[in-house]
Amino acid sequence: METANANPRKGKLVVRLIFIGILIAGGIFGAKQWLYARHHETTDNAQVEGHSAPVIARVAGYVKSLNVQDYGNVKRGDSLLMIDDVEYRIALQQAEADYQQAVADLETAKANQINASASIRVADANAQVALVRKDKAAADLHRDQSLFDDQAITNRQLDDTKAASLTNDRQYQAAQDNITLARSSVQVAAAKISQAEALVASRKAAVDQMKLKLGYTNITANINGRIGKKNIEPGQFIQAGQSLFTIVDENGFYIVANFKETQLAHIQVGQEAEIEVDGYGDLKLTGHVSAISRATGAKFSLLPPDNATGNFVKIVQRVPVKIIIDNADQYLDKLRAGLSVEVALKY
Repeated sequence: METANANPRKGKLVVRLIFIGILIAGGIFGAKQWLYARHHETTDNAQVEGHSAPVIARVAGYVKSLNVQDYGNVKRGDSLLMIDDVEYRIALQQAEADYQQAVADLETAKANQINASASIRVADANAQVALVRKDKAAADLHRDQSLFDDQAITNRQLDDTKAASLTNDRQYQAAQDNITLARSSVQVAAAKISQAEALVASRKAAVDQMKLKLGYTNITANINGRIGKKNIEPGQFIQAGQSLFTIVDENGFYIVANFKETQLAHIQVGQEAEIEVDGYGDLKLTGHVSAISRATGAKFSLLPPDNATGNFVKIVQRVPVKIIIDNADQYLDKLRAGLSVEVALKY
């Protein structure tokens, strides 16, 4: 009977000891969590982010060749794809021909200006000759008028002298008009030169533009990184400005943690951070706060809320905090943009 009574008592004692042990362990765990929470702000609303560069077509055309695969590594300057450039080469040849024609027209305009300048000198020389003849005719008329008054010559001789003087006057006036016309020709030639020079500059710009477009048919990587999913295939027609795929910079990973607004009092730039990556339970990273957003995440949404309209329901807002990972280059084989993480900031 004593043995039977001892066994139940012993079993109850074991249960009590186990219960007390659980309470003690729970208390220790709770105390640790409480002490940890007193000096840390934590959130699981965080993810890995990375710098990325979109690859965008700058000219339209059919894809001639594609030199990348999904998620492949590329280096800055690598040729990613080629757009069929036959049309752009023909357009460049046409632009260069137009440019050469414009240069020839400019040379012709300059030659015309030289000829117009020479015509001024010829017209001026002719005017000087006409002036001499005009002065001589005027002197002859004055002398013959005196002789006629003395009845030394006939009326017909006087009329011939008057006609010669009038003719020389008209010739001199015509010579003066030729000078004015020659000077006007020089001005016209100068205007044509300016017009031809402007046309040459325009044609030169067209050539440069076509060279640029021809160069844009070879699309190259603008950063080092890894290709995301490509959206094109050889033979496909692409438009200028179309996004083809994205290159993720593997050297630019960082964390964006969205903390509640009630946690901001204990968060500041430079604060140490402890990071756990959900995909790798044993991976523990460290970092520091680099920047704190000046607006809540809701303000960056497509339709940000406006509390001045509709029924107001108070919702705790979250503020993005940027965290730089210490020695991130050591974890490139594990970090991926978009991975979920848990962040704890020590204060």
